[in-house]
Amino acid sequence: MKLYSNEIVFKGHPDKVCDQISDALLDAYLKDDKQSRCGIEVVGGKGIIFVTGEVTSKAKVDVEKIVKRVLRDIGYNDNYEIINNLGVQSKDIALGTNDIIGGAGDNGMMFGFATRETNKYLPKAMVILQELSMFYDELHKKDKRFLPDGKAEITGYYDEKDYLIKIKDFTICYQNTEEEREKTDKILMDEAIKIANKYNVLIENFLINPTGKFQIGGFEGDAGLTGRKIVVDSYQSFARVGGGAFSGKDPTKVDRSGAYIARKIAKEILDKNKDINTCEVQISYAIGIDKPLSINIKTDKGYIKTPTNLYDRCKVKNIIKELDLLNICYEQKAMFGHFID
Repeated sequence: MKLYSNEIVFKGHPDKVCDQISDALLDAYLKDDKQSRCGIEVVGGKGIIFVTGEVTSKAKVDVEKIVKRVLRDIGYNDNYEIINNLGVQSKDIALGTNDIIGGAGDNGMMFGFATRETNKYLPKAMVILQELSMFYDELHKKDKRFLPDGKAEITGYYDEKDYLIKIKDFTICYQNTEEEREKTDKILMDEAIKIANKYNVLIENFLINPTGKFQIGGFEGDAGLTGRKIVVDSYQSFARVGGGAFSGKDPTKVDRSGAYIARKIAKEILDKNKDINTCEVQISYAIGIDKPLSINIKTDKGYIKTPTNLYDRCKVKNIIKELDLLNICYEQKAMFGHFID
Protein backbone atom coordinates (compact mmCIF):
# COMPACT_ATOMS: atom_id res chain seq x y z
CA MET A 1 0.00 0.00 0.00
CA LYS A 2 1.03 3.57 -0.60
CA LEU A 3 -0.33 7.00 0.30
CA TYR A 4 -1.43 9.45 -2.37
CA SER A 5 -3.44 12.69 -2.32
CA ASN A 6 -5.73 14.64 -4.62
CA GLU A 7 -7.77 17.81 -4.20
CA ILE A 8 -10.63 19.86 -5.60
CA VAL A 9 -11.64 23.49 -5.10
CA PHE A 10 -15.27 24.47 -4.74
CA LYS A 11 -17.13 26.57 -7.24
CA GLY A 12 -16.72 29.68 -5.07
CA HIS A 13 -12.93 29.42 -4.76
CA PRO A 14 -11.37 32.66 -6.13
CA ASP A 15 -9.47 30.90 -8.94
CA LYS A 16 -12.59 28.94 -9.94
CA VAL A 17 -14.64 32.13 -9.97
CA CYS A 18 -12.17 33.58 -12.48
CA ASP A 19 -12.37 30.42 -14.59
CA GLN A 20 -16.16 30.64 -14.67
CA ILE A 21 -16.10 34.31 -15.64
CA SER A 22 -13.63 33.59 -18.46
CA ASP A 23 -15.79 30.76 -19.79
CA ALA A 24 -19.06 32.67 -19.37
CA LEU A 25 -17.60 35.41 -21.55
CA LEU A 26 -16.39 32.81 -24.06
CA ASP A 27 -19.90 31.34 -24.20
CA ALA A 28 -21.35 34.78 -24.90
CA TYR A 29 -18.96 35.46 -27.78
CA LEU A 30 -19.48 32.01 -29.34
CA LYS A 31 -23.26 32.29 -29.02
CA ASP A 32 -23.39 35.18 -31.48
CA ASP A 33 -20.29 34.43 -33.55
CA LYS A 34 -19.08 30.83 -33.91
CA GLN A 35 -15.84 32.07 -35.46
CA SER A 36 -14.90 34.07 -32.37
CA ARG A 37 -11.27 33.75 -31.34
CA CYS A 38 -10.93 34.17 -27.60
CA GLY A 39 -8.22 34.00 -24.99
CA ILE A 40 -9.80 35.61 -21.95
CA GLU A 41 -8.02 35.99 -18.60
CA VAL A 42 -9.53 37.25 -15.37
CA VAL A 43 -7.89 38.52 -12.18
CA GLY A 44 -10.04 39.00 -9.10
CA GLY A 45 -8.93 41.09 -6.13
CA LYS A 46 -10.15 43.40 -3.42
CA GLY A 47 -13.12 45.24 -4.91
CA ILE A 48 -11.80 44.96 -8.48
CA ILE A 49 -12.12 42.36 -11.23
CA PHE A 50 -9.74 42.82 -14.15
CA VAL A 51 -10.67 41.20 -17.48
CA THR A 52 -7.90 41.02 -20.03
CA GLY A 53 -6.73 38.93 -22.98
CA GLU A 54 -7.57 38.86 -26.66
CA VAL A 55 -10.89 38.57 -28.49
CA THR A 56 -11.62 38.84 -32.20
CA SER A 57 -15.36 38.54 -32.72
CA LYS A 58 -18.37 40.10 -34.40
CA ALA A 59 -20.38 39.54 -31.23
CA LYS A 60 -21.22 42.47 -28.97
CA VAL A 61 -20.85 41.32 -25.38
CA ASP A 62 -21.61 43.29 -22.22
CA VAL A 63 -18.58 42.21 -20.20
CA GLU A 64 -19.56 43.90 -16.95
CA LYS A 65 -23.08 42.44 -17.02
CA ILE A 66 -21.79 38.90 -17.48
CA VAL A 67 -19.11 39.22 -14.79
CA LYS A 68 -21.66 40.42 -12.25
CA ARG A 69 -24.15 37.71 -13.20
CA VAL A 70 -21.53 35.01 -12.60
CA LEU A 71 -20.69 36.48 -9.19
CA ARG A 72 -24.36 36.45 -8.16
CA ASP A 73 -24.89 32.91 -9.48
CA ILE A 74 -21.99 31.63 -7.38
CA GLY A 75 -23.29 33.36 -4.27
CA TYR A 76 -21.23 36.54 -3.99
CA ASN A 77 -22.36 40.15 -4.15
CA ASP A 78 -21.59 42.01 -7.37
CA ASN A 79 -20.24 45.18 -5.80
CA TYR A 80 -17.00 45.17 -7.78
CA GLU A 81 -15.37 47.58 -10.18
CA ILE A 82 -15.02 45.75 -13.51
CA ILE A 83 -12.06 46.75 -15.67
CA ASN A 84 -12.33 45.64 -19.30
CA ASN A 85 -8.86 45.39 -20.80
CA LEU A 86 -9.68 43.04 -23.69
CA GLY A 87 -7.82 43.55 -26.96
CA VAL A 88 -7.90 41.77 -30.33
CA GLN A 89 -6.05 38.62 -31.34
CA SER A 90 -2.60 39.13 -32.83
CA LYS A 91 -2.69 39.23 -36.63
CA ASP A 92 0.48 37.13 -36.64
CA ILE A 93 -1.30 34.31 -34.81
CA ALA A 94 -4.37 34.68 -37.04
CA LEU A 95 -2.25 33.86 -40.11
CA GLY A 96 -2.09 30.23 -38.98
CA THR A 97 -5.39 29.80 -37.16
CA ASN A 98 -7.92 31.24 -39.57
CA ASP A 99 -10.69 29.05 -40.99
CA ILE A 100 -8.76 28.42 -44.22
CA ILE A 101 -5.53 27.19 -42.59
CA GLY A 102 -7.22 25.68 -39.52
CA GLY A 103 -3.97 25.43 -37.59
CA ALA A 104 -3.52 24.93 -33.86
CA GLY A 105 -3.79 28.09 -31.79
CA ASP A 106 -0.52 27.45 -29.96
CA ASN A 107 2.36 25.08 -29.39
CA GLY A 108 1.97 22.59 -26.60
CA MET A 109 1.22 19.11 -25.35
CA MET A 110 -2.07 17.88 -23.92
CA PHE A 111 -2.96 14.75 -21.96
CA GLY A 112 -6.02 12.56 -21.73
CA PHE A 113 -6.51 9.87 -19.10
CA ALA A 114 -8.84 7.00 -18.31
CA THR A 115 -8.89 4.35 -15.60
CA ARG A 116 -11.12 1.36 -15.06
CA GLU A 117 -11.41 2.18 -11.34
CA THR A 118 -14.95 3.56 -11.83
CA ASN A 119 -17.55 3.15 -14.55
CA LYS A 120 -16.91 6.79 -15.45
CA TYR A 121 -13.32 5.80 -16.31
CA LEU A 122 -12.15 8.28 -13.67
CA PRO A 123 -10.24 7.74 -10.40
CA LYS A 124 -12.50 6.93 -7.45
CA ALA A 125 -11.05 9.66 -5.20
CA MET A 126 -11.53 12.24 -7.96
CA VAL A 127 -15.20 11.28 -8.42
CA ILE A 128 -15.81 11.43 -4.65
CA LEU A 129 -14.47 14.98 -4.48
CA GLN A 130 -16.44 16.07 -7.54
CA GLU A 131 -19.66 14.78 -6.00
CA LEU A 132 -18.90 16.51 -2.70
CA SER A 133 -18.23 19.77 -4.53
CA MET A 134 -21.56 19.52 -6.37
CA PHE A 135 -23.33 18.79 -3.07
CA TYR A 136 -21.69 21.81 -1.44
CA ASP A 137 -22.79 24.09 -4.27
CA GLU A 138 -26.42 23.16 -3.66
CA LEU A 139 -26.02 23.21 0.12
CA HIS A 140 -24.76 26.76 0.47
CA LYS A 141 -27.62 28.05 -1.70
CA LYS A 142 -30.25 26.79 0.75
CA ASP A 143 -28.38 26.90 4.08
CA LYS A 144 -26.99 30.37 4.76
CA ARG A 145 -24.54 29.10 7.38
CA PHE A 146 -22.46 27.82 4.43
CA LEU A 147 -20.65 30.34 2.20
CA PRO A 148 -19.33 29.78 -1.36
CA ASP A 149 -15.57 29.36 -0.93
CA GLY A 150 -13.86 26.10 -0.07
CA LYS A 151 -11.83 23.10 -1.09
CA ALA A 152 -11.38 19.44 -0.18
CA GLU A 153 -8.58 16.89 -0.26
CA ILE A 154 -8.32 13.13 0.04
CA THR A 155 -5.22 11.31 1.24
CA GLY A 156 -5.79 7.65 0.59
CA TYR A 157 -4.25 4.19 0.72
CA TYR A 158 -3.71 2.72 -2.76
CA ASP A 159 -2.99 -0.78 -4.06
CA GLU A 160 -0.55 -1.89 -6.78
CA LYS A 161 -3.05 -0.94 -9.51
CA ASP A 162 -3.31 2.59 -8.07
CA TYR A 163 -6.88 1.91 -6.94
CA LEU A 164 -8.16 3.58 -3.76
CA ILE A 165 -8.51 1.14 -0.86
CA LYS A 166 -9.36 3.44 2.04
CA ILE A 167 -9.24 7.15 2.89
CA LYS A 168 -6.72 8.01 5.59
CA ASP A 169 -7.55 11.72 5.85
CA PHE A 170 -10.48 13.58 4.32
CA THR A 171 -9.74 17.30 4.57
CA ILE A 172 -12.56 19.79 4.02
CA CYS A 173 -12.05 23.56 4.19
CA TYR A 174 -15.29 25.46 3.82
CA GLN A 175 -16.21 29.10 4.25
CA ASN A 176 -19.03 29.60 6.74
CA THR A 177 -20.62 32.03 9.17
CA GLU A 178 -18.97 30.21 12.11
CA GLU A 179 -22.40 29.62 13.64
CA GLU A 180 -23.21 26.12 14.91
CA ARG A 181 -19.95 24.73 13.66
CA GLU A 182 -20.47 21.29 15.16
CA LYS A 183 -23.71 20.97 13.21
CA THR A 184 -22.35 22.32 9.93
CA ASP A 185 -19.21 20.19 10.19
CA LYS A 186 -21.37 17.11 10.75
CA ILE A 187 -23.48 17.85 7.68
CA LEU A 188 -20.35 17.76 5.50
CA MET A 189 -18.82 14.73 7.20
CA ASP A 190 -22.08 12.79 6.88
CA GLU A 191 -22.28 13.60 3.17
CA ALA A 192 -18.64 12.66 2.59
CA ILE A 193 -19.25 9.31 4.32
CA LYS A 194 -22.38 8.76 2.23
CA ILE A 195 -20.53 9.44 -1.03
CA ALA A 196 -17.53 7.30 -0.04
CA ASN A 197 -19.80 4.42 0.98
CA LYS A 198 -21.32 4.47 -2.49
CA TYR A 199 -17.86 3.54 -3.77
CA ASN A 200 -17.18 1.06 -0.93
CA VAL A 201 -14.53 3.27 0.63
CA LEU A 202 -14.13 3.85 4.37
CA ILE A 203 -12.85 7.09 5.92
CA GLU A 204 -10.46 6.89 8.88
CA ASN A 205 -10.21 10.56 9.80
CA PHE A 206 -11.61 13.99 9.01
CA LEU A 207 -9.80 17.33 9.09
CA ILE A 208 -12.36 20.12 8.97
CA ASN A 209 -11.08 23.71 8.65
CA PRO A 210 -7.77 22.81 10.32
CA THR A 211 -6.88 26.44 11.14
CA GLY A 212 -10.00 26.55 13.29
CA LYS A 213 -11.89 29.22 11.35
CA PHE A 214 -12.85 30.02 7.76
CA GLN A 215 -15.19 33.01 7.61
CA ILE A 216 -13.32 35.34 5.24
CA GLY A 217 -13.37 33.94 1.72
CA GLY A 218 -13.71 34.72 -1.95
CA PHE A 219 -11.70 37.65 -3.28
CA GLU A 220 -11.64 39.17 0.22
CA GLY A 221 -9.56 36.23 1.38
CA ASP A 222 -7.43 35.50 -1.67
CA ALA A 223 -6.84 36.86 -5.16
CA GLY A 224 -8.11 34.74 -8.04
CA LEU A 225 -6.67 34.05 -11.46
CA THR A 226 -7.90 32.19 -14.52
CA GLY A 227 -6.04 28.95 -15.18
CA ARG A 228 -4.38 28.53 -11.82
CA LYS A 229 -6.19 25.26 -11.09
CA ILE A 230 -5.19 23.21 -14.15
CA VAL A 231 -4.56 20.08 -12.06
CA VAL A 232 -8.01 20.28 -10.46
CA ASP A 233 -9.51 20.97 -13.88
CA SER A 234 -8.03 17.82 -15.37
CA TYR A 235 -7.33 14.69 -13.26
CA GLN A 236 -6.43 16.01 -9.80
CA SER A 237 -2.83 14.74 -10.19
CA PHE A 238 -3.71 11.16 -11.17
CA ALA A 239 -2.35 11.89 -14.66
CA ARG A 240 0.05 14.38 -16.20
CA VAL A 241 -1.26 17.70 -17.47
CA GLY A 242 -0.12 19.97 -20.26
CA GLY A 243 1.12 23.45 -19.56
CA GLY A 244 -1.96 25.30 -20.74
CA ALA A 245 -5.22 26.11 -18.98
CA PHE A 246 -8.65 25.52 -20.49
CA SER A 247 -10.89 28.39 -19.45
CA GLY A 248 -11.45 31.44 -21.61
CA LYS A 249 -10.10 29.74 -24.73
CA ASP A 250 -12.13 29.01 -27.84
CA PRO A 251 -11.68 25.48 -29.25
CA THR A 252 -9.08 26.45 -31.84
CA LYS A 253 -6.81 26.63 -28.79
CA VAL A 254 -5.52 23.07 -28.52
CA ASP A 255 -4.84 23.42 -24.80
CA ARG A 256 -8.57 22.84 -24.57
CA SER A 257 -9.66 20.89 -27.65
CA GLY A 258 -6.57 18.67 -27.66
CA ALA A 259 -7.10 17.70 -24.03
CA TYR A 260 -10.77 16.97 -24.65
CA ILE A 261 -10.12 14.62 -27.58
CA ALA A 262 -7.22 12.96 -25.73
CA ARG A 263 -9.63 12.04 -22.92
CA LYS A 264 -12.07 10.53 -25.42
CA ILE A 265 -9.31 8.49 -27.08
CA ALA A 266 -8.12 7.18 -23.69
CA LYS A 267 -11.67 6.01 -22.88
CA GLU A 268 -11.92 4.30 -26.25
CA ILE A 269 -8.68 2.41 -25.61
CA LEU A 270 -10.19 0.93 -22.44
CA ASP A 271 -13.41 0.06 -24.26
CA LYS A 272 -11.49 -1.84 -26.94
CA ASN A 273 -8.92 -3.52 -24.67
CA LYS A 274 -10.50 -5.19 -21.64
CA ASP A 275 -7.11 -6.20 -20.20
CA ILE A 276 -5.96 -2.57 -19.90
CA ASN A 277 -6.71 -0.76 -16.63
CA THR A 278 -5.27 2.70 -17.27
CA CYS A 279 -4.47 4.74 -20.37
CA GLU A 280 -2.77 8.09 -20.81
CA VAL A 281 -2.73 9.79 -24.21
CA GLN A 282 -0.38 12.66 -25.07
CA ILE A 283 -0.98 14.85 -28.13
CA SER A 284 1.33 17.68 -29.20
CA TYR A 285 0.87 20.54 -31.67
CA ALA A 286 2.77 23.41 -33.26
CA ILE A 287 1.08 26.75 -33.72
CA GLY A 288 -0.43 27.19 -37.19
CA ILE A 289 -0.14 23.47 -38.09
CA ASP A 290 -3.43 21.58 -38.28
CA LYS A 291 -2.19 18.03 -37.57
CA PRO A 292 -0.57 16.91 -34.32
CA LEU A 293 3.19 16.52 -34.25
CA SER A 294 2.87 13.40 -32.12
CA ILE A 295 0.32 11.14 -30.45
CA ASN A 296 1.58 8.85 -27.71
CA ILE A 297 -0.59 6.16 -26.09
CA LYS A 298 0.71 4.77 -22.79
CA THR A 299 -1.10 2.07 -20.78
CA ASP A 300 -0.42 -0.05 -17.72
CA LYS A 301 0.34 -2.89 -20.15
CA GLY A 302 2.82 -0.85 -22.19
CA TYR A 303 2.71 1.49 -25.15
CA ILE A 304 0.22 1.12 -28.00
CA LYS A 305 1.18 1.95 -31.57
CA THR A 306 -0.73 5.01 -32.68
CA PRO A 307 -3.12 4.32 -35.59
CA THR A 308 -2.23 6.63 -38.48
CA ASN A 309 -5.86 7.75 -38.87
CA LEU A 310 -5.70 9.39 -35.45
CA TYR A 311 -3.56 12.18 -36.89
CA ASP A 312 -6.34 13.22 -39.27
CA ARG A 313 -8.95 12.74 -36.58
CA CYS A 314 -6.99 15.07 -34.30
CA LYS A 315 -6.79 17.94 -36.75
CA VAL A 316 -8.18 20.95 -34.94
CA LYS A 317 -11.20 21.41 -37.20
CA ASN A 318 -12.04 17.71 -36.96
CA ILE A 319 -11.91 17.75 -33.15
CA ILE A 320 -14.22 20.77 -33.06
CA LYS A 321 -16.71 19.01 -35.31
CA GLU A 322 -16.55 15.61 -33.58
CA LEU A 323 -17.00 17.03 -30.08
CA ASP A 324 -19.38 19.83 -31.17
CA LEU A 325 -17.15 22.31 -29.38
CA LEU A 326 -18.87 25.39 -30.78
CA ASN A 327 -22.17 24.45 -29.15
CA ILE A 328 -21.42 23.49 -25.55
CA CYS A 329 -21.56 25.43 -22.28
CA TYR A 330 -18.00 26.10 -21.21
CA GLU A 331 -19.04 27.90 -18.02
CA GLN A 332 -20.53 24.62 -16.78
CA LYS A 333 -17.26 22.81 -17.44
CA ALA A 334 -15.37 25.34 -15.34
CA MET A 335 -17.38 24.57 -12.19
CA PHE A 336 -16.45 21.08 -10.98
CA GLY A 337 -13.73 19.84 -13.34
CA HIS A 338 -13.70 19.47 -17.10
CA PHE A 339 -13.90 15.68 -16.99
CA ILE A 340 -16.82 14.45 -14.91
CA ASP A 341 -17.92 11.53 -17.09
